Amino acid sequence: DKWMTAFWMLCNCKNGVSSMEIHRTLGITQKSAWFMLQRLRLAMQDDFYGSKLGGKDREVEVDETFIGGKARNMHKHRRDALTGRIDDDKTVVVGFMERGGRVRTEIVQQRRKFNTQPLVREHVEAGTALLTDALKSYIGLDKYYEHEVIDHAVEYVRGKVHTNTIENFWSLVKRQLHGTYISVEPFHLYRYLDEQMFRFNNRKNMNDGQRFELGMSQVVGNRLTYSELTGKSDSPHHETTGTGETEVPF
Repeated sequence: DKWMTAFWMLCNCKNGVSSMEIHRTLGITQKSAWFMLQRLRLAMQDDFYGSKLGGKDREVEVDETFIGGKARNMHKHRRDALTGRIDDDKTVVVGFMERGGRVRTEIVQQRRKFNTQPLVREHVEAGTALLTDALKSYIGLDKYYEHEVIDHAVEYVRGKVHTNTIENFWSLVKRQLHGTYISVEPFHLYRYLDEQMFRFNNRKNMNDGQRFELGMSQVVGNRLTYSELTGKSDSPHHETTGTGETEVPF
């Protein structure tokens, strides 16, 4: 079955699998392969809302990264539209990594305090040991957490205080985007993050077959039409990042 073959590849290829690879392997068109992969990514979503990371004696790292192309690789009309402010020119993603546990991501408009702190409180249990870099947006979180800060202008590790675990996840995300997918529409980015989170969160104590079975168990009830996928109709699965619906080369 072509669907099961594609899902096996998507669940178990560490850097993802492109629609062109599915096109060549299964003998279908690239457009059909792309649509197939997007529908399968929907089944890989982690329904984590309502639960929180961390807790007593647990450590959670919080960090942000930027997703988007380099100015020198852009067409002139896109370079001319750049503002010079990285929060506006790229997509901002905030990550929450529980050490020895799971990772979550959220796309935000900017790295401002009013964007990031509500998300931290939404995803991380109060009283958790919270580890961040020296971004000013995190100032004040010590009211709710045992907040430790590592200033990357001075050092990267101070005992147990570092953000290297979430940085490792960012490297996997960008290797997937740069090496396999090449370019991703900003309003589809969260789907690719869901894909990488699924593999990362289920990498331990689970072999390839078990990971595939878990993905298959989440297929039922997840339906996505092409018009919903492309934003031509209202869909609960379609989200925008506020960065514009243009292709971003990586």
